[in-house]
Amino acid sequence: MAPASSRFCSFLGGHLAALFARPWPVFPSAMVIGALNVFLFAFDKPWTASDGLRNWGDVLLGGLGLLDQDALLPPHFYSGSVLNIGLLFGGLIGALLSHEFAVRAAPGKEIAKGAVGGVLMGVGAILAFGCNIGGFFSALSALSLSGFGMMAGLLVGGFGASRVIIRERARQIEEGQVGFVSPCEAPPRARADGIQHSQPRAGLVVCLSVVLIAGGYLYFGHGRLAVFLSFGVLFGIILQRSRFCLVNAFREPFLSGRSEHARAAASALLFSMLGMAILKAGDLKDAGEWVFPSFWFGSLLGGTIFGFGMVLAEGCGAGTLWRAGEGHVKLWAALVCFALSASLTRFFLVSTDRIRQLGGAYFLPDLLGWPAALISVAALMLTWYVLAAWNEERRQIGVLKL
Repeated sequence: MAPASSRFCSFLGGHLAALFARPWPVFPSAMVIGALNVFLFAFDKPWTASDGLRNWGDVLLGGLGLLDQDALLPPHFYSGSVLNIGLLFGGLIGALLSHEFAVRAAPGKEIAKGAVGGVLMGVGAILAFGCNIGGFFSALSALSLSGFGMMAGLLVGGFGASRVIIRERARQIEEGQVGFVSPCEAPPRARADGIQHSQPRAGLVVCLSVVLIAGGYLYFGHGRLAVFLSFGVLFGIILQRSRFCLVNAFREPFLSGRSEHARAAASALLFSMLGMAILKAGDLKDAGEWVFPSFWFGSLLGGTIFGFGMVLAEGCGAGTLWRAGEGHVKLWAALVCFALSASLTRFFLVSTDRIRQLGGAYFLPDLLGWPAALISVAALMLTWYVLAAWNEERRQIGVLKL
């Protein structure tokens, strides 16, 4: 009879394999993301990805002598960067534990699209004071009027880029070309033999490494960074396993008609907004926190540029990170270009003082009162949910009639 320790390990291994054997449902995962955003805001600040990516770009440019490196915090001591490192680790862990990690090469044209998309996302994120996570999801949850502007821009940019993709796919079909497998789609599980069979073990090693890094932060008195790392890993794992994606939320209604991610995003944002509103209304957090001075020009223009770029790259602020951890080379190019363009754009806007011309900071309850502010965001999310669902049903009816 096998020893108790061996039976216990087999028991844990079986449950772990079952947990990562199939994708997680999108809606519950999105709601957990919304809850985690509230918890992170209660702890310090809400979720964003562009802040950490800009720090990476600052450090890269500082190493080349283009920025004053002495004034920069290194990435492992910058909270936004540590959160993003956690996202990368989380995407890698989720992919390894589910046998889905692989270095996925892409045609040169796709890598170029990833790079261009990354540049556009970096520019748009700085103009809007945040990416689609920080400048839209978290900003609107924090009742910042700039979130409305960025959402409008994301819809415009997502629509424009979707038209480009539709024309490109039509041309590929006419020419008999094999279409590129999108990083937005769930990757096939790797063969459970040879090196691929050891992926779950490698995933557990990465998990242990994250625990040791977090323990190191705690030991050296940087407990705050340990928390940011932990949140990042949780975000990354949940996003990788559920494939909940704001790119799909703003792309698929125009591209395929599918609405699941748009409806999940609307629900998660509403849940996040309620939690963050309670924190602000109860004076547990400052009312003006995460209210950006970018309405309307910066948020609308930045959202449009960002929306076009994220659809082109097939990865947004957070999506680029966890998909890079999953092994997509196209997203590696997008990640580097996002970081560099965000750093350069912010340097230009600050050095020329144009950053003050992007708009004003407006807190919705100051303009409308608390009840009307909450109702306006809820109404917007409900409208987005219903229109996305109706668009999907209308398209399905159209296909059936054909």
